[in-house]
Amino acid sequence: MRRVLSVLVNNQPRVLARVASMIGQRNFNIESISVGETENPAYSRMVIVTRGNPSTIAQISKQLNKLIDVIQVEQLEKDQSVERELLLIKVAAPPSVRAEITGVIEPFRANIVDVGQKSLVIQVTGDPLKLEAMIELLRPYGIQEVARTGVTAISRGSVSENKMVSL
Repeated sequence: MRRVLSVLVNNQPRVLARVASMIGQRNFNIESISVGETENPAYSRMVIVTRGNPSTIAQISKQLNKLIDVIQVEQLEKDQSVERELLLIKVAAPPSVRAEITGVIEPFRANIVDVGQKSLVIQVTGDPLKLEAMIELLRPYGIQEVARTGVTAISRGSVSENKMVSL
């Protein structure tokens, strides 16, 4: 089962490497990881997407909490969090099909961010299922390149509702 972990860490060199190494050493796969500074520059938030049953995720959380620079680990439930990912996709697009491609991407609220002689670069944000759906619809045109940020997520509601550590 897909799980999303929000990990608050000290904003220090090598913390990402230690977290990724710990997860890898225990044979857990990271589907995506995104890291960025929080509202307090002393801390960073890692959003890690992995798969596992509840006991596996509990084990990952327990191991993460043992790392010195990890301050808090929170499992984000789909209905209690907001997830987004950014996708940049380069599609073969001779002038004869550009209007058609524009029609395909419009319902996704995607934007064309670069126009080449024979290609378009399209940007879209949303949950991973939305991005996968758009990729599949664009596949017949010829996907030349895909770049994804990985999932970032945040819990819904106020900070006090979610029992977050004070920064």
